[in-house]
Amino acid sequence: MSEGTGDTAAGRHGRSLTVLLVDDQTLVRSGFAMMLSAEPDLQVVGEAADGRRAVERARALRPDVILMDVQMPVMDGIEATRRIVAEGLGRVVILTTFDRDDYLFDALDAGATGFLLKNADPDQLLDAVRAAGHGNALLAPEVTLRVIRRMTRGNGGGTAPSGAPPSGTSSSGAGETHPELRLLTDREREVFVLMGSGLSNAEIAATLVLGEATVKTHVSNCLSKLHLRDRVQAVVLAHAAGLIPQGE
Repeated sequence: MSEGTGDTAAGRHGRSLTVLLVDDQTLVRSGFAMMLSAEPDLQVVGEAADGRRAVERARALRPDVILMDVQMPVMDGIEATRRIVAEGLGRVVILTTFDRDDYLFDALDAGATGFLLKNADPDQLLDAVRAAGHGNALLAPEVTLRVIRRMTRGNGGGTAPSGAPPSGTSSSGAGETHPELRLLTDREREVFVLMGSGLSNAEIAATLVLGEATVKTHVSNCLSKLHLRDRVQAVVLAHAAGLIPQGE
């Protein structure tokens, strides 16, 4: 399954994005189900109360997005995410009460497309589901800077792109510390910078006056040439290489 290209069935055919809810608290699942079901483009197709059941339900339902809690009995959300991503069963957005770095980085290392806290605004949750369903990534604003800082210090785990430059790298030295950047064409580099700024394929297309299909191809080329798994890694690398202005 291609990461970060927006090539989902929902994106191609305009149907509702299907969502699997995973949380060990029935009231939490019910609340999220009511919120999501009120949206015409989102459809809750199943629920699970633990990680093992989540994997089973994902295999049976093949949802576009799985909203995944972390602390659950039988199998936690991190291990469930790792198995779901490995089998290409859907894109996972971690939704947890606990703002802990180990949860954050373990989730990203397992392949989660997004990470949000349960106290997020409803609109932020809906945006995260839609972003994940269309192949984009979304991190809670309060954790994004922590991800970038950890990766640029070079002490991150599997989330860090290989060869990520150290802290303080400027855009002029990006090619030296991460030589794969030199493999990008001028247009791919433009797309990569906009992707690193958090823009979706549609927003990149509007900015560069290109078709979305063309942008999708450029995004895929960037991820492939730079050996990146998804847009989360692209954002990290773009900031680490000094391609994104500080504070953006």
